[in-house]
Amino acid sequence: MTGIRSDSGTGTTGPISDPDRAQRRVLRVLVASQLLSGSGLAAGITVGALLAEEMLGSTGLAGVPSALFTAGSALAAVVVGRISQTHGRRRGLAAGYLTGAVGSAGVITAAALDSPALLFLALFVYGAGSATNLQARYAGADLARPGHRARAVSTVLVATTLGGVAGPNLTAPTGTLAEALAIPRLAGPFLLAGLAYALAALVLALRLRPDPLLLARTLASPAPADATAHPTAADGPEARSGGGGVVLGALVMVLTQLVMVAIMTMTPVHLHDHGHGTAASGLVIAVHIGAMYLPSPLTGRLVDRYGHLKVAAASGCTLPAAGVVAATAPGDSVALPALALALLGLGWNFGLVAGTAIITETVPLATRARTQGMVDVSISIAGTTGGMASGLMVAATGYPVLALTGGVLALSLLPAIAVTAHRR
Repeated sequence: MTGIRSDSGTGTTGPISDPDRAQRRVLRVLVASQLLSGSGLAAGITVGALLAEEMLGSTGLAGVPSALFTAGSALAAVVVGRISQTHGRRRGLAAGYLTGAVGSAGVITAAALDSPALLFLALFVYGAGSATNLQARYAGADLARPGHRARAVSTVLVATTLGGVAGPNLTAPTGTLAEALAIPRLAGPFLLAGLAYALAALVLALRLRPDPLLLARTLASPAPADATAHPTAADGPEARSGGGGVVLGALVMVLTQLVMVAIMTMTPVHLHDHGHGTAASGLVIAVHIGAMYLPSPLTGRLVDRYGHLKVAAASGCTLPAAGVVAATAPGDSVALPALALALLGLGWNFGLVAGTAIITETVPLATRARTQGMVDVSISIAGTTGGMASGLMVAATGYPVLALTGGVLALSLLPAIAVTAHRR
């Protein structure tokens, strides 16, 4: 293949003679940014509910932080998707992480001022980091060859593991640092989140060159065209398979997100109510986040080899198992809640990688980023619903009922997958 010259449209810093070489560079940069952003993602999960409970004095509203930052994720998914559609992944992702850093600073300020209203607003803004963290997986697949896209997605996802696992275990040290700075202890992890998101934005802004989405368009359609308005004709047969794939992919990711967020959000509160400290909560969440991202390379290979429907079905079986373990775990146990959240994370991982592969293979390049953003809006709305309902359900019926209800909802994936498989 002849070299592709440097230009502002692709964000290329020099000639790219081999798209595979460009893909390897893109993945390296995305991995670096995800290593950083994983720490920011973990902060709100670990102490967001506890901070709200402490400030409001109400367990019933402890699910509000999760609902707010997932609602913020919904808006950010649209914005990041549209910026990426028009200007490329580099600008879209960098802007999303920078917004997450601003939200982290707002949470710290709200905690210092003891202002619940500012806390809720800041958590909404902070949700941009979570949305961007998910959007980055799509960037990993833009230049990937067919048959390797799920593996490319999984490479980006697994990079979140290190930061995501380290972040919750830094709850105690960052809390100590916060107290030394005269900031409430539970706001400490947001100090880490703000720094992590800002550094991730900087890495992407400076190093994500070539821009994977813009370069993919250049490779697919050599003739100059407004790719944001006119679909290219070289997206491959998978891009012409209709909207059914989009619906199925969205359904898989929406249900897995709803169940995961609902159970995950209230687990630290459940542990706290049974006398466990923040270190125990941090450990359980660290195991959960590790299970969410660490299996990604294997999941990606399974999707590429056996197909997304089988892996999606595995999600529909794993999440109910997580619900049963969480519901039956004794109150004095930390190991069983950790096992439950490990299964919860694994089921989510199966659903996310399989669903992402479906979306990537069925949407043409010309509308890919915008459609992916809208799908992630649905995912964020599901997370918002799960986070908001979780606190209310636990206050009314208890944590075991919440866990079992989530498991039942996850089982509903199986009929939808069976119908799709039958139609094929």
